[in-house]
Amino acid sequence: MSLLRDLVSLNLSETTEKIIAEYIWIGGSGMDMRSKARTLPGPVSDPTQLPKWNYDGSSTGQAPGDDSEVILYPQAIFRDPFRRGKNILVMCDAYTPAGQPIPTNNRFNAEKIFSHPDVAAEEPWYGIEQEYTLLQKDVKWPLGWPVGGFPGPQGPYYCGVGVDKAFGRDIVNSHYKACVYAGINISGINGEVMPGQWEFQVGPAVGISAGDELWVARYILERITEIAGVVLSFDPKPIQGDWNGAGAHTNYSTKSMRTDGGIEVIKKAIEKLGLRHKEHIAAYGEGNERRLTGHHETADINNFSWGVANRGASIRVGRETEKAGKGYFEDRRPASNMDPYTVTSLIAETTIIWKP
Repeated sequence: MSLLRDLVSLNLSETTEKIIAEYIWIGGSGMDMRSKARTLPGPVSDPTQLPKWNYDGSSTGQAPGDDSEVILYPQAIFRDPFRRGKNILVMCDAYTPAGQPIPTNNRFNAEKIFSHPDVAAEEPWYGIEQEYTLLQKDVKWPLGWPVGGFPGPQGPYYCGVGVDKAFGRDIVNSHYKACVYAGINISGINGEVMPGQWEFQVGPAVGISAGDELWVARYILERITEIAGVVLSFDPKPIQGDWNGAGAHTNYSTKSMRTDGGIEVIKKAIEKLGLRHKEHIAAYGEGNERRLTGHHETADINNFSWGVANRGASIRVGRETEKAGKGYFEDRRPASNMDPYTVTSLIAETTIIWKP
């Protein structure tokens, strides 16, 4: 095992200019991340310098067996915290050989919205709070929970410290540092209300980069839990009963919201979000109805609401934003398994482009 570890961490730059690029994409379920590696002749810093590649879409539920080739277009580059050196992670989206985006390519649709001149002029900023649950591999039960049983009720676990309150901290800290190393704008981590549940935050990030960074942060977390022998779950309500669900609260602002008098722009944006509530809910993640019950710091899925410092509302405006008269707001509706390309672009479309 010692030799294996040595080989895994081998520094290629001592003997060659070649690097390894790990191409990452999203599979047919919309949440299954896939990746494969290729050797490149030298370091690359711009995705336009990378070759397109292909994969077997019939094995990911994205193409029929008799016409299975799907083409990967490199879109964003990050440093590889696993191979290190000059090796890279490459976030890609997927197209047919004819150059058409495949139906599950939500990045393509998001990029169209973010490239709209009205949206680009507003420089939309996002901060996404990604909650997730760590599960024991063999029993698919939360980490730290007695098998077949339950821990004590919620209360001591949120941001808790201690062997009986925090489960999986090494995984969480490894992920934090790996994201910083990769160049992801990860802004923090914390233990969540349900034991075995954690959160990391990505942002502020502008436009399409919020989706790229969150997906690669998810990929890195999936790889780390693979190493640790722990199952990663983005289920929005992994345990039924008196336990908090898992969301992906999305903080948002535009240039107009961040300038003096921005609170009025925020109020108008919230009004528009309320008018399209059902459309947003439909795009905010599978199984979200199990989480948005009006309990456990959520609003009821059927009713739109907003408030200042209210974590039981659909939209929360912070006290600092209210006091300053400008700033950002938090959309608390997205589930932990949402697609950040879809959510971020839909919020921008509704608040900037859409006319009631």
